[in-house]
Formats: sequence, C-alpha cells, structure tokens
Amino acid sequence: MADINSTGLLERYRRLSEISIELASTLDLDALLNNIVHAAADLLAAEAASVLLYDETKQVLYFDAASNLTEPLMRGLIVPVDSSIAGWIVTNRKPIIVSDTQKDPRHYGDIAKSTNVTTTSILGVPLIAKDKVVGVLEAINKLSGEFNEEDQNVLLALGALVAVAIENARLFQQTDLISEMVHELRTPLTSLGTAARLLLRSQISDDM
Repeated sequence: MADINSTGLLERYRRLSEISIELASTLDLDALLNNIVHAAADLLAAEAASVLLYDETKQVLYFDAASNLTEPLMRGLIVPVDSSIAGWIVTNRKPIIVSDTQKDPRHYGDIAKSTNVTTTSILGVPLIAKDKVVGVLEAINKLSGEFNEEDQNVLLALGALVAVAIENARLFQQTDLISEMVHELRTPLTSLGTAARLLLRSQISDDM
C-alpha cells in the first residue's frame, strides 16, 4: 500500500513539474487561469476547481476561472470576504479543508443559486506572491473519499506556482499597456515635432 501511495504522490509531483514549465511559458492571464483550474481538478481527482482573484480595494473576491462553468455564467461572480470560506482563506492566509460545507457557517451558498452547482466539500489554499494575497485556488467535491493532507500539500505547491505566474502575467500586461500608451503618445508628439521643425525652417514664409 505504501508503494502504491508513493507512486501516486510521485506522479502528482511529476505533473506539478510539467505544470510549472507550462505556467512559466504562459503570459496570457486568461489562458493561464484556465490551465490552472483544469490541472487542479485533475491532480486532486475533484469534480471541479476554481480561481478567485482578490480585489484588495473593494475587499471582495471574484471568480475568474472555473473548470466546470462557462465564462459568461461564472466570470465576475462576487464572493464576500467576510462571509465565505474563500474569504477566511484570504484573511487568515491559510489552507483549509471543509468536508461538509452544509455544516460550515462560513459557506457562501449564493454561488450555488447562480450556477446550479452544489458544493459539498472544499479544499482551498491562498495564492500569495511577494507577501501579498492575490487570490484563492479551490478544489470542490472530491470524487472518491475526502480531501486529505496530501491533497492539501499538492494544492499548496500548485498554488505557489500559480501566484507567481499570475503576478508575472499581470506585470506583462502592465508593461504591454505602458508600451501601447507610449506608442499612442509618440504619434501626436511626432506630428507636433514635425510641425515645429517646419515652422522653424527659414524658407517657409510668414504666410505659411
């Protein structure tokens, strides 16, 4: 039994190694998060997985990707920090396993009303980059048995990779946006510079 368990664990970490390479080569945030949730569900043999990003200014979490929901239905759904399991994870910066969400007062049931997906069990970990919580990675509804410490360790390892990848993707987007803004500014500035040079040319008459 120990050998079987060891083999399964080694396979999980081999898959994590592959995922780390994939994440390092992906700077498209949407594609990145989509890959993450499917990988998490697969690694943990869970019905689904999701990423909730944290908006520190508004003090809310919102779904940005989920393996079992279509984008128009899922994206942007708000989860309050002060009354949800995901919020507890953000506030405490700790992972959590909830075997029966219906008995946990922190469970935010409104998501089920919006998505028609019933959550019975949750394993969630914080996504922390540069000592800053950027979101939560969750797996829901273990397909066989219950989430355990080994599952938690695997999701923590994936979460560490994911947090860094999200920050890198955001930095890339900001750099790309700045480059675009510089380009937009450069065009009128170039035109102004050309006009100024023309005005300064001595052969242009005052009537011009």
